[in-house]
Amino acid sequence: IFEELYEIIVSDNAVSGEAASIAAGLVMLGTGDAEGIENLIGYAHDTKHEKIIRGIAMAVGLIEYGREEAADPTIEELASDKDAILRFGAMNTIALAYVGTGNNKAVRKLLHVAVSDVSDDVRRAATTALGFVLCNDPKKVPTIVSLLAEGFNPHVRYGAALAVGIACAGSGMKEALDLLESLLDDSEEFVRQAAFIATAMVLIQHNKSKEPRVATFRKKIDEALLSKGDTMAKFGAIISAGILDAGGRNMTISLLSHHGHKKMTAIAGMAVFLQFWYWHPLIHFVCLSFAPTAVIGLNKDLKMPQNWSVKSAAKPSMFAYPAPRVEKKEEKKELKTATLSVTKKQTSKSTSASTDKKKEGDGMEVEGGEGGGGSAKQPAKDMEVEGESKEEGKEGGNGKEEEKKKAEPEPEFEILSNPSRVTWEQQQYIETVPEQRYKAAKEMLAGIVMLIDSKPQEAEDFVVAKAPKIGVPGVSDDEPDPPEPFQFMR
Repeated sequence: IFEELYEIIVSDNAVSGEAASIAAGLVMLGTGDAEGIENLIGYAHDTKHEKIIRGIAMAVGLIEYGREEAADPTIEELASDKDAILRFGAMNTIALAYVGTGNNKAVRKLLHVAVSDVSDDVRRAATTALGFVLCNDPKKVPTIVSLLAEGFNPHVRYGAALAVGIACAGSGMKEALDLLESLLDDSEEFVRQAAFIATAMVLIQHNKSKEPRVATFRKKIDEALLSKGDTMAKFGAIISAGILDAGGRNMTISLLSHHGHKKMTAIAGMAVFLQFWYWHPLIHFVCLSFAPTAVIGLNKDLKMPQNWSVKSAAKPSMFAYPAPRVEKKEEKKELKTATLSVTKKQTSKSTSASTDKKKEGDGMEVEGGEGGGGSAKQPAKDMEVEGESKEEGKEGGNGKEEEKKKAEPEPEFEILSNPSRVTWEQQQYIETVPEQRYKAAKEMLAGIVMLIDSKPQEAEDFVVAKAPKIGVPGVSDDEPDPPEPFQFMR
């Protein structure tokens, strides 16, 4: 497969060559194939297409994934090259070769390049790479990149935002949010774009009960989406809205497993996703870094028993689903029609004549009302008043019920049925429920949990999966409105 992809690369077509280069890196991910790297770097010096060179720079980093010191010769070769794109590839190679190691030599190299290289792309890549190298110790990242985030170069500030987002993804870390909060109001559009994406990564699967800044951030996203200018920041706001609600709010971003092991697919997906700066279709690679957060109990036949549950020893509001985003529909304003002065005079004459007739009719009604007619109409008014008072009573009753609900203390724990959504931070509160038919085969209640049946002779009840709701245009309530007609201009 690599040889076939290499033939497409050397065909010297810019677009297909870039795609084939990234594909070649993904096919040879982590193999460290010396011959393949040599051929790719050799062709990068021969071709004049920047797209192909950039694809090769990314491919070399993917091939050297997880190789650490074994990748140093390739890193030195690329870092000393005159071509800025290949030096950009050296930073990506450091990020992927030393990912999750916290290697001091790699960190020093990246910090040096972030402040010294003449190319903005290389400096941005070096700063972003810090997030990959230090993703195993996210608390260090906001401190290390804090000075870079305050620097004069907007590309370095962009990289600092993404480095914090990558390393602190799903943590809700306050230091990370403090740093990103200032970058959300940056003077450069593309820096605000990175700040939106990084903040969404940090706040994924957090609600306003656990982190109050979630509500303000979602409000900021809505404001960015409704603004007419600021296209690049709006682009980042759209991506951040998707990341916050990824997988129906049942997924998080994680480059490491529960036990601290590196997840190759997630790391490669995140690395390629960040290249959307050059090619927007690469945004979809972020899906590889998503991980479902659930507890699913299975019996020996890999079926889900219904009567097995776990206890969450935390208040339900701490890890509840965030409120869904409500789109505000703009009301169509009716245009006032222009009327001529002649027509105005005619309408005024007709209205004055009609009012005179009404006055005469009202006078006749008053004369008749002095007898029994007036008294007959009075009870109707009384009935209306009574009806209004009843409605007011209902509203008052509803208000009292809501007050009672608010006054009731929130329970200190929650029983979760099988299967259930359990976020990564919620896992520390998950406990087994005693005296159940099924017992977990392992202590850690996360992900897929195999169950031991204490009463195998009895019949079992299983969870019946419901069909997903499919959006049907014009039928389903959740179907969005079609876009307004537009003309595509190149």
